[in-house]
Amino acid sequence: MRSLLQGCVLLLLACGPTVAPVPPTPPLDEVPSLRGREQAPPHRVVLSVIGTNDLHGHLETLPTLAGYLANVRAARAQDGGVLLVDGGDMWQGTLASNMAEGAPVVAAYNVLRYDAAAIGNHEFDYGPVGPAATPQAPSDDPRGALLARVREATFSVLGANYLDATTGEPVSWPGVRRSVLLERAGVRVGIVGVGTIETPSTTIAANVRDVRMAPLAPTIETLARRLRADGAHVVVVVAHAGAECRALDDPDDLSSCDRGEVLAVAQALPVGLVDVIVGGHTHKAVAHRVHGIAVIESWALGRAFGRVDLTLENGQVVDQRIFPPRDLCTATEGTCVPGEYEGEAVVPSAEVAAVVEPALAAAEARRREPLGVTLAEPLRRAYRDESALGNWLADLMHEIRPEADAALLNAGGVRADLDAGPLTYGQLYEAFPFDNRFATVELSGAQLARIVAFNLQHSSGTLILAGLTARARCRGDELVVELRDRHGRRVTDGQRLKVVTSDYLATTPLFEGLPSDAVQLDGSGTPIREAIAARLRERGGIVRPSDVFDPERPRLRLPMPRPVRCE
Repeated sequence: MRSLLQGCVLLLLACGPTVAPVPPTPPLDEVPSLRGREQAPPHRVVLSVIGTNDLHGHLETLPTLAGYLANVRAARAQDGGVLLVDGGDMWQGTLASNMAEGAPVVAAYNVLRYDAAAIGNHEFDYGPVGPAATPQAPSDDPRGALLARVREATFSVLGANYLDATTGEPVSWPGVRRSVLLERAGVRVGIVGVGTIETPSTTIAANVRDVRMAPLAPTIETLARRLRADGAHVVVVVAHAGAECRALDDPDDLSSCDRGEVLAVAQALPVGLVDVIVGGHTHKAVAHRVHGIAVIESWALGRAFGRVDLTLENGQVVDQRIFPPRDLCTATEGTCVPGEYEGEAVVPSAEVAAVVEPALAAAEARRREPLGVTLAEPLRRAYRDESALGNWLADLMHEIRPEADAALLNAGGVRADLDAGPLTYGQLYEAFPFDNRFATVELSGAQLARIVAFNLQHSSGTLILAGLTARARCRGDELVVELRDRHGRRVTDGQRLKVVTSDYLATTPLFEGLPSDAVQLDGSGTPIREAIAARLRERGGIVRPSDVFDPERPRLRLPMPRPVRCE
């Protein structure tokens, strides 16, 4: 079991069969981007690459984004063009989008005139078309909802490094492409789209069980060379893979940047082959030059957009200007004030508003529904640590499934804090937006202790416990976790436990290696969020953070902050 858990890290770094070898990188003067073109664009052209990422269904931001785009397009009308691309995770996350499985986002993106978008890991969350999040019959397509959105899109949906797990060949999903070559203001632009290597472990596994991920850099290099050979003056990558840079004022200062996936990809690519990478996935910001490539990522949830201006002369990129992410709004008591951009007032688009308003109105009616519970104080979430909100949700899962010995929830599935006051369905939805169903896992006390220990040694979302507490301590260079039940009794290594969790978490590598009948999925049942809403309507009452979280007596007692390192 220990070797299995240690192998989970390697799984996140390198999944799937080996792709075909990539030809050796040629000397710099042989990279096609640095050679002249027989059909060069006009003498001097400015191409503004606008990148968004991780909208997660926040339709309300798109009319304002359209206003910014209108100003950029007007500014470029005389000297160039605009390329609009997205780094993935477009539609899963809000009631307005989820009620129609992302269709309103695609409709709005069509009006916004997007050119291309990457497939993000959460594009798989809806599963088949309809209410079930995973296939319930052999005829169900686990990518049914995703492919329905692809059919509706007037922009290219790209997934270059998605491989068929059986053949090792690129997937042949209808409408999904690996790359596209288009023209803007006489500039031939090649676009490659890729997804994070983490995809199989960061969505519902049942929907990608037959999918493996090829490494990003070799895939991009192969396709970028092909695009250059086909005449591309510029190559742009849309990657649902990201990083984080805390300082954004100097694009050449990487000292505040972590070693994120997209930065490693940029470092691995030959200089001059790729011009721009638009990232995503981490919900952080990047506006930097890495190995000669402009890399941008602009937080998440429709908050901002990124921009790179490429100046070309006779088909060659001679200048590259990277802008910090631009916030769409200056918040004033909840009102969005966009201000000016490119010397003109930003006017939200009435056309885009007309597209998104029906979905927003339908969601608002549902959002206002009271749940009969009042929060005496805000319930805050945390990603890497125990929190009041995480504990409360895990407790509710355990309360709904009392036959289980414990409940286990991943903090990454909790996406927003809850404010004080009467709780509405909409607030619960924003905090717990995924349509995961219940799952039950049967395992030994020793197996669960090792799973918790593995999680504590890494900086991913913490595992939240209900019904059990965990105390971790170092024994030499080994982290040992002791579990106790709600009565304070020690859980022995051989004790059999029934743990209720989500179908997402139950199908991650954490539980690989268990017998096939140890994990029971309730894929056709009620989403966990809906079961929680129903329970809250039944019980009512007042909830206080102190009811579920005592910092002096946490459920997870650690010898040091996560990630725990025993020397």
